[in-house]
Amino acid sequence: MDDGQMMRGDKLVLRGLKFYGYHGVKPEERTLGQKFLIDVDAWLDLRQAGVSDNLSDTVSYTDIYRIVKEVVEGEPLNLLESVAHQIAVATFTKFPQISDVRVKVGKPHVAVQGQLDYLGVEIFRTRRTDAQS
Repeated sequence: MDDGQMMRGDKLVLRGLKFYGYHGVKPEERTLGQKFLIDVDAWLDLRQAGVSDNLSDTVSYTDIYRIVKEVVEGEPLNLLESVAHQIAVATFTKFPQISDVRVKVGKPHVAVQGQLDYLGVEIFRTRRTDAQS
C-alpha cells in the first residue's frame, strides 16, 4: 500500500504520547534518559465498529498506547529507527486486523544548536511486507 492509499483508509490516531526512556547512542542518554514524543496511525477497517458501536469490533486505543509505553520505557535501544520498528512489529503481532502502521518518534531534547521542537524519525510499515521483521 503506498502512502496515497493509506491516506484514504480508516485509521486509529494516537498523537503526542509522551514517555521517558533511555534510548540513544551516547552514554548520557543511556544513563540520564530523556523524554520521547510518539505518534501512531494504525490502518484497519472501522466500518463494522461504526455500525455496531461495539469495542470488540475495533482495536482499543489504550491497547496500542500500552505497546508504545512498553517499548519506549523498556529495554534501551541505540536508534530511534529501532524504537519505531519495534512499536510497529508489536502492533502487527498483537492486532492481525491492522494492515498498515505509521510510527513517529521524536526527541525534543537533543544536542543541536538552534531552536527546534524535536528531531526524530517516521516509519511506514505494511503487514504484507513488514509484519515478520
